[in-house]
Amino acid sequence: MWYAIIAEDTPNSLEKRLSARPAHLARLTALQEAGRLLLAGPFPAIDSTDPGPAGYSGSLIVAEFSSQTEADTWANDDPFVHAGVYANVIVKPFRKTLP
Repeated sequence: MWYAIIAEDTPNSLEKRLSARPAHLARLTALQEAGRLLLAGPFPAIDSTDPGPAGYSGSLIVAEFSSQTEADTWANDDPFVHAGVYANVIVKPFRKTLP
């Protein structure tokens, strides 16, 4: 089943985000290579594809896991969690309808 992982960044976490980004992207790439990643990306803190020093307010990942427990475990082991980038992570089952 698909799961939406919705994460909210801690304030002023851009440096932590940039530092942990390679490890974060490696995990996402592994999901993509396994055919289990629907989409992933950050929420810019301002209305711009490159928010610069304004940074990001969080992230959205939609990926396939065998259970809620597996999705929760994967999300809570993210390098952004360990680095203190994410203040809050919510994992919800997701049903893709379109496209």
